[in-house]
Amino acid sequence: MRTRAASTIVATGKGIRIAYDDVGEGSDVLLLVHGHPFNRSMWAPQVEAFRDSGWRVIVPDLRGYGDSTVVPGKTPLAVFADDLAAVLDDRAIESVVIGGLSMGGQIAMEFCRRFPSRVRGLLLAATFPQAETDDGRQRRNAMADRLVREGMTPYAEEALPKMLAPGSIEALPDVAAHVLSMMRATNPEGAAAALRGRAERPSYEDTLGRIDVPAVVIIGDEDAFTTRGDAELMRDLLRGAELVWLPGIGHMPNLEAPEAFNSALARLLERVMRYGDASRVEAAESSARASS
Repeated sequence: MRTRAASTIVATGKGIRIAYDDVGEGSDVLLLVHGHPFNRSMWAPQVEAFRDSGWRVIVPDLRGYGDSTVVPGKTPLAVFADDLAAVLDDRAIESVVIGGLSMGGQIAMEFCRRFPSRVRGLLLAATFPQAETDDGRQRRNAMADRLVREGMTPYAEEALPKMLAPGSIEALPDVAAHVLSMMRATNPEGAAAALRGRAERPSYEDTLGRIDVPAVVIIGDEDAFTTRGDAELMRDLLRGAELVWLPGIGHMPNLEAPEAFNSALARLLERVMRYGDASRVEAAESSARASS
């Protein structure tokens, strides 16, 4: 198995550069999208678990985060989705299983809305599909201003108990330290731009209702931002989606419960392969009937 090094591409005509890791081999590709205010290192347990599974795993830093270009102002979710498409185009990848956590899940939904033919499967973790509320817009814009004014450290220390369940903070100090370090290291201008863009997000309920690919929804029962109702709504909108409800887990299930998370992701990838095989058989039979 050859491991590709971290790479960068020019994602737009304005010279925006997107950093990403591309590991593994083959034509089956898993694209994982991090949440706010994190970076691609949050997916380390999943990269490690799936890099030798026959799946090629791509994990980018969203613009404004990690090693990617910081763009002050406002970054709509559609811009993030276009950046992901540019990453795939750079590697000549036509379709992927896409997964995202929190804001990354909403970006994955936006990717599904903009590029439905490129989606083979969908993982949604610790996220929800509803449009932003008036109150939510005000809060996100106020937080964006605060991050630019104060920097990330006060917010990071305040947010940690909301990102991880109390039991995870106590039992997994290395995970807590990693989450805290990612938040502290994020550029406040990039994070603020994402918050302003996310404040204007549309509803993705219609998008999920149109998706006809294997899907899984993973939510912790101590998530401070996503409810059981949110999880069941996504499960019901997605045809045949699996809902994985993790007890004692907060907003970072891929880090707090990596074994359970990876098992659910493995089941999704298996279903994607079976779905693809069935589709190819159906297409071949249809072609045979048409030519007879």
